[in-house]
Amino acid sequence: MSGLLLLLLLFLGSGAAELAAPQNVTMVTLNTNYMLSWDWDRSAAGSHGVTFTTQYVGKFKLRYKSPKWSMVCENTPQTSCDLTDLNLHYLGIYVFRVRASADGRHSDWVLKEFCPDKDAAVGPPSKVELSVAEGFLEISISDPLTNTNTSMKDKLRELYYHIVYWEGSPGIQASAQTLDSKKTLVTLSNLKSWTWYCVMVQSRSDFYNKTSSFTSPQCMQTTGAVQWWQIFLYFMGSLLLCFTFVLLALLCFFGLYKTVKKNFFPQMPPQFKEYFCDSPSSDIPRLLNTDSESELLCDKVIICPAPVLEIHNPPLEVLQASMSSLEPDSSGRHSRQDSSCSGDSGVYSAGGSSGLQQPNSAQSSTGIEASWRDPFDMDHVKMKDMAPGLKSQLLMADESIVDVCV
Repeated sequence: MSGLLLLLLLFLGSGAAELAAPQNVTMVTLNTNYMLSWDWDRSAAGSHGVTFTTQYVGKFKLRYKSPKWSMVCENTPQTSCDLTDLNLHYLGIYVFRVRASADGRHSDWVLKEFCPDKDAAVGPPSKVELSVAEGFLEISISDPLTNTNTSMKDKLRELYYHIVYWEGSPGIQASAQTLDSKKTLVTLSNLKSWTWYCVMVQSRSDFYNKTSSFTSPQCMQTTGAVQWWQIFLYFMGSLLLCFTFVLLALLCFFGLYKTVKKNFFPQMPPQFKEYFCDSPSSDIPRLLNTDSESELLCDKVIICPAPVLEIHNPPLEVLQASMSSLEPDSSGRHSRQDSSCSGDSGVYSAGGSSGLQQPNSAQSSTGIEASWRDPFDMDHVKMKDMAPGLKSQLLMADESIVDVCV
């Protein structure tokens, strides 16, 4: 009797010393991303640290007596284990097990069976884009992606999209309409022009009744024929914009002009304008003002070019006629010359001449003709136009010459 009691106490003591096994072992999945998660009461281990170990094996290998388990996570303090890097076959069936360890003690293994094709959840489309045409709305859908950025349609052949669209804002879905399509480019027709429509898309697979969450609502306004009032509003808006731009440009220009004028072209102080300018509002000095009366007191001065006196060579007949007219008066002139110059005979002797003697007619005619011919043999002689009074001019010149020679 005492032996049986001792064995019972040993069994109870050994049971109390064992660790509690993990609880609520679940598989968190999305497309081909897998995570094994569990719960465990850390207060049961006391002050000792607890770690967890996770292993897996193909279900068909469990038929063997000693199946070989593959290690995934070993002695990790976390209550989860990432299985994504295992690249499990999507149609395969696997068995996972996990246990707790603390201070050399181990809990029991907890098993979890997992088939990706049946148990893995499918995610929503990776991207949804809207484009608008006249009366149409096009929806571009991108397939859900695996952990290697490939399409999930490679895993789920029957994957399609459930589209929900409605008129109005994102929060109003009273008149929502649905559409299913396997295509990634869907066109919504028979829509109202110039109306806002919102769209949400969901991924689905009916074989294992898989459905994803909806994408965020995206809204866009349809187009149509442009109304005349819209054209008028666009025109008036553009006109107002141009007018505002021009007005601002002018204001900036005048502001800059005043600044430059004030800094680089200072005005005359008012106390000086009173004395130097015609009016206080004028910046032009009184002496430089073109409208002042001081300019009216000045006489105009006209500068003319100096005239040029040209003397042409007279004809020989004119000279002979003038010389013939001089012969009768030669005696009278020479007589007057002799009478007036009788007292000054020494002057002629000093000049190296024998005095003035009256030449005979032949000599006088020949000498005068020679004396008048030589000067006028030049090609050009500057002289006033020969006028009918040339005879009187030559006589006056002759008399002046005689008087000077005395």
